[in-house]
Amino acid sequence: MPALIDSHCHLDAPEFDSDRAQVIERARAAGVATQVVPAIDAAGWPKLREVCAGDGLHPAYGLHPMYLDSHRPEHLDELRGWLERERPCAVGECGLDYFVEGLDRPRQSFYFEGQLALAREFDLPVIVHARHAVDACIAAIRRVGGLRGVVHSYSGSEEQARQLWKLGFLIGLGGPVTYDRAQRLRRIVAAMPIDCLLLETDAPDQPDAQIRGQRNEPARLSHVCEVIAQLRGVPPADIAASTSDNARRLFGIA
Repeated sequence: MPALIDSHCHLDAPEFDSDRAQVIERARAAGVATQVVPAIDAAGWPKLREVCAGDGLHPAYGLHPMYLDSHRPEHLDELRGWLERERPCAVGECGLDYFVEGLDRPRQSFYFEGQLALAREFDLPVIVHARHAVDACIAAIRRVGGLRGVVHSYSGSEEQARQLWKLGFLIGLGGPVTYDRAQRLRRIVAAMPIDCLLLETDAPDQPDAQIRGQRNEPARLSHVCEVIAQLRGVPPADIAASTSDNARRLFGIA
């Protein structure tokens, strides 16, 4: 089967500190040769850069909306410097989260739109977190304009997905689509344009149905690929080849 690309994995997370090298080897043994590793806050950028020094690991730098208390306005200026020096594959993880109570929405928008503007300036894709906030993210993307990227761990509607595709955005799907109850996601992935799909694990989070409640890791991407292939009625190799091509095209990965 063609090599898989995990388009969203938090390999720098502390959950992997004790066995990160083994996690990477297991991923490669499962055909996951490449991973995109997005940041969550400015304090974590140096560790992320160090973790991604190895082959096949591609960092993205950004400010995640769930870590709002860690962010400061000057971090947007610092992000500009990191983008200039490091030339990462993307800006992110950024976005809006309207699910978690107590996260100030105007402050979320300030950081999100600031990062969208930087992505446009540096001609980089954005990795978007949009939990219970897909419409608001679409509106922000339209306001800033001139963007491309992926809404990871997509959980919106079919109509919202169509709007994103028209804006040049892909959707990322991982463990949640492997659960029988995820009927809306399964309908979307069964019928969507294949050139708009990315595979992801979001490891160490969002384990698939076979490892419910356990730590997720990028080696599990092969199972996500198999489930999506079953839903579309095609061989897993076709899904692997198409989604890896999509990731290379979006992120500029050789």
